[in-house]
Amino acid sequence: MNVHTNISEADISEVGQRARRRIAWRLLPFLFILYFIAYLDRVNVGFAGLEMSHNLGFTDRVFGLGAGIFFAGYFLFEIPGALIVERWSARKWIARILITWGLVTILVSMIHTPRQFYGARFLLGLAEAGFFPGIIVYLTHWFRHEDRARAGALFMTAIPVANVLGSPLAGWLLGVHWLGIPGWRWLFIVEGIPAVLLGILTLVCLTDWPRQARWLPADEQEWIMGELEREKKAKAAAGAWTIGQALSSRKVILLASVYFFALVGLYGFNFWFPTILKRATGLPNFTVTLIAALPYLLGVVVMLWNGWHSDRRGERRWHTGLILFFCGAFMALAVGFQSNLWLGLILLIFSGACTTAFMPSFWQLPTAMLSESAAAASIGLINSVGGLGGFVGPFFVGYLRSLTGSFSFSLVFMVAALFLSAALVLTLRIKRT
Repeated sequence: MNVHTNISEADISEVGQRARRRIAWRLLPFLFILYFIAYLDRVNVGFAGLEMSHNLGFTDRVFGLGAGIFFAGYFLFEIPGALIVERWSARKWIARILITWGLVTILVSMIHTPRQFYGARFLLGLAEAGFFPGIIVYLTHWFRHEDRARAGALFMTAIPVANVLGSPLAGWLLGVHWLGIPGWRWLFIVEGIPAVLLGILTLVCLTDWPRQARWLPADEQEWIMGELEREKKAKAAAGAWTIGQALSSRKVILLASVYFFALVGLYGFNFWFPTILKRATGLPNFTVTLIAALPYLLGVVVMLWNGWHSDRRGERRWHTGLILFFCGAFMALAVGFQSNLWLGLILLIFSGACTTAFMPSFWQLPTAMLSESAAAASIGLINSVGGLGGFVGPFFVGYLRSLTGSFSFSLVFMVAALFLSAALVLTLRIKRT
């Protein structure tokens, strides 16, 4: 299906150029901040684990299960959440998500037992479910297909930036002991409060649709609405899909499989890299968190380049598959050179830089095929199945570490998942958009 044409910057009217700039500046910085906080609250357990596991007597297996069980709760409400954004209100639903996950993040600070840890992480997954696919659907309300990879890249750079800025913040908080409360508990409290405040602010700052945007001049409003309507009609002419057809489509199931294996590697790395680094080097917690920020600092550059180049070339599959391949290749080399500590860690840093850089091009694949509710449901399905990879990755890294006494087998497990993800996406046949 080829329903889009590449339009150069020079071919877009002056009104269109103004509309694109105004929409981007109005929405993307705020969405970036929201996802920054979301990702910070999702992965802060990886940094908390430097002290929490020792303080509470958790084994690697307990920690891995607790870190990953977030995605079991996350799995349940992804499709309904994406459909609510499409059919009801992105603004109200995203605000609800932010407020509840902020409160649950604070709740995680109160755990004492493995069961409490599992329960709090499961509830956090339930609370956040629907946020990411909801934002992906929301971008289709405001950005043409030709601009979405770049818009997605700017929004998704919140993932590596959350790790870059969150690492030293976590390192500092782990060292405090205010009111006799350990620093790892303060980590959850301090990082949970902004989500609640931003949830309230979301009701003021976001607008559901261009037709409701009082901040958009009439000519710019008409331009973006016309462009999105053109895209919708082109997809309809190529054959509109029902929700049922989309969810049972071989291509959607294949995309869900790609995302599953990619997130096995992504979250296996994210949740465990600080611990791997700490045990390999014996460095102080603050130093560990600073070094742990390096993959994501480099990842910002790789992600922005991939989104820009994918839009420029109008190509998605290879921009996704090659990044995943390099992610697995660097990790495989790190295992091969593990006898050289710092070379192995440098290779892991390069691998970590690629863990999220595939996303801007990947998430344009379902929106290239589908529109409206079919796209929303498919995005929810892909993200929910992928989220299970976020459970499998951290759990099996911890399980294999406990079983073998080494992280080498855990890394090999993630390498296999990343290579399989890269291979699967390259089998997908979607015409260039």
